Amino acid sequence: MRAVHRAVSDLRRGTPVLLDGNGECLVLAAAETVGARGLSDLSGIAVGPAVLLLSLPRAAALLARPVAATAASSVTAEDVPVALRLSPALLAPDSLRRLADPVAEQMLPESPQVVPSPGFAQALSPAAIALAKIGRLLPALVAAPASAAAAARLGLLSVSVADVLAYPLSAAASLTRVAEARVPLAEAPEARIVAFRAADGGIEHLAILVGKPEASGSVAPLCRIHSECFTGDLLGSLRCDCGPQLRGAIARMAAEPSGGVLLYLAQEGRGIGLVNKLRAYTLQDTGLDTLDANRAIGYGADERDFRVAATMLEALGFPRVRVLTNNPDKLAGLAACGIGVEGRVSHLFAANGVNDGYLATKKARFGHLMG
Repeated sequence: MRAVHRAVSDLRRGTPVLLDGNGECLVLAAAETVGARGLSDLSGIAVGPAVLLLSLPRAAALLARPVAATAASSVTAEDVPVALRLSPALLAPDSLRRLADPVAEQMLPESPQVVPSPGFAQALSPAAIALAKIGRLLPALVAAPASAAAAARLGLLSVSVADVLAYPLSAAASLTRVAEARVPLAEAPEARIVAFRAADGGIEHLAILVGKPEASGSVAPLCRIHSECFTGDLLGSLRCDCGPQLRGAIARMAAEPSGGVLLYLAQEGRGIGLVNKLRAYTLQDTGLDTLDANRAIGYGADERDFRVAATMLEALGFPRVRVLTNNPDKLAGLAACGIGVEGRVSHLFAANGVNDGYLATKKARFGHLMG
């Protein structure tokens, strides 16, 4: 976990890292952050041509339609990356940022060459995209074959494919309680906040305990899984219903005889992060809905990992819950992780004139139970 966390930090700083797949290696740099020094380091140890790795939804949004169709026909799953061979003119920081960012002005080569498997081991490219997503970066990476020895000479960090792919499970499983305090809330004067941190020292997840859910006896306590939303929860944004859902859940739990537990997860924008959510908002303003905007950036419709919630519930002593939600995926996610889901409690709020389309998309494309 430490190696993955350090590799993510290096990518966010624009420093290349080495991805090691049992001896077959790629040197990687994040297209949105890499500078001239990073590209020089990458070029200095590459033993083959550099390409731009893109997740397939992003490639389909970025490339010209015939090229995207060619790329899509040569792979079998949405999350298999596509590689765009880069000309020397495009191997520059400003050009790469415009290629990576769907909100920026695009700079496409006149005849882009898509190479679904450009001589790289099939296992390495998905792990490279996964590493970018762990860092909440645009899943667009400059990549080239390289040797571990050459990377070591430059002091580049090496991380294994196995560690990257195991990271989500490891991070969830290693969550531990690190702090707890009584925090009276406007909607729930009797409330406590428990902070959880993973072994990699990353961002914390929070559990808000309203009343005394541990004393619910034979009745499974009320539970809400709420992904943080800076714009909705803190600023009162009208684009979503997150703020009303958060405050409404706390008030609903305060009205319960035994209260409830609200898990406030650091999974902004369904797991894509705040910066990418703002990019998605810009794309939504051009006519895309929530799902298609996420895919245009290169992320899936929902990137959240509900193993985090299950680990927190187990640590808090809640093996059974009634879930306050309209999202059937949350019910299935908790059940798949061994939490007993003993019922769903509807959690609906009226549209406000701005978020009408957002709520309609939740129902039509995400399968939320809005009736």
